[in-house]
Amino acid sequence: MKSDTHKVLHPIAGRPMLEHLLASAAELTPARQVVVAGHGRDQLEKALGARATIAVQDPQHGTAHAVQMAQDALADFDGDVLVLYGDVPFVTAATMRSMIERLHAADAPKVVVLGFEPDDALAYGRVIARGDAIVKMVEFKDATEAERATRLCNSGLLAARSGDLFALLARVDNNNAQGEYYLPDIVNIALADGDRAAVVVTADPDEVAGINSRAELADAERRWQDRRRAQAMADGATLIAPETVWFSWDTQIGRDVLIEPNVVFGPGVSVADHVTIHAFSHLEGATVAGKAELGPYARLRPGADIRAKAKIGNFVEIKKATIGEGAKVNHLSYVGDAEVGAGANLGAGTITCNYDGYFKYKTVIGERAFIGSNSALIAPVRIGKDAIVAAGSAVSRDVGDGELRLVRAEQMVKPGWADRFHDAMKKKKAEKQG
Repeated sequence: MKSDTHKVLHPIAGRPMLEHLLASAAELTPARQVVVAGHGRDQLEKALGARATIAVQDPQHGTAHAVQMAQDALADFDGDVLVLYGDVPFVTAATMRSMIERLHAADAPKVVVLGFEPDDALAYGRVIARGDAIVKMVEFKDATEAERATRLCNSGLLAARSGDLFALLARVDNNNAQGEYYLPDIVNIALADGDRAAVVVTADPDEVAGINSRAELADAERRWQDRRRAQAMADGATLIAPETVWFSWDTQIGRDVLIEPNVVFGPGVSVADHVTIHAFSHLEGATVAGKAELGPYARLRPGADIRAKAKIGNFVEIKKATIGEGAKVNHLSYVGDAEVGAGANLGAGTITCNYDGYFKYKTVIGERAFIGSNSALIAPVRIGKDAIVAAGSAVSRDVGDGELRLVRAEQMVKPGWADRFHDAMKKKKAEKQG
């Protein structure tokens, strides 16, 4: 990745790839999780906390050696072990279950391997099998031409009982082209002992696609977004230009939602039914209730709570604020750390001045209040129900229910002054040009 960030912490749809994998594994309610890292232990510990034990592989002598590093963490564990890869994030819980179920089939294989059949087998290790019974596992560099011709490839993922797994790992050697300890060799060792090994084949090769570069990360993002867009439309949302809409891993979209082009959802967004989101809007950490309307060019930041039938217009930013039912903030405004009552109307250029450089302060705007254009509400301040703030006002004291607050300097009028100014300046310009 050429990055200071650990590879498996690079995000897809706003979520680290490792977290995608762990979320799928969590559906199997694992007794414990061990993450083996070659470097970046501190980053992984910070990201995972107590959810997983971190085992370090240093030096790195191959995939079998990596799995061996988990042995101490599983020393008192007697159960099934799934070996997964943090940079292969989209393996589904259903596939994991099928591997475990195959491990407990009547013929009791010692190892179950997850295989796949890509359009181009490239340099993947091959699985030589009859039916689902494995005959041989071979790395591409060590394979014969006939073995390379098979399309069934090894994903690297496998399942085995803990006692079998570590007993087999202890017998792996590095007598191969790379001088490394290969995890697939445990299958060949089991077969040599007269034991069985089986392969489960995923129907979707993309499920086991690894990510080793920025380009592959971008491709994984594209594939994830394509699936999510299709799901949103299948669930009843309209995406006018699907390829321009970007979802987060946890975006919730209701039915009959209309999403125009170039809309971006960051993490933590929930959109209810019958919402319209106009083009070039960005939402993150926001809740949008039914029949609300956003944009174009609206920005909802974390804590934005848009109630039913409210309207957030073009070039409006909402942060940690509730916009009440039917309220309107139509254009060119910033509303932060605020409560806006139902039916209130905030004119163009309204700003809640919520930060003094040290602390944040709250603005409360009552129901049906009308805030005139280009007004600054200097928090902490409360605007009462049905109150009117005249355009151009800078309000720093509370406004009572039904009051008018007008904060402007007195206008000065000088009749004829502009005509005299223009005449003088035209004469001066003519003299200069002449």
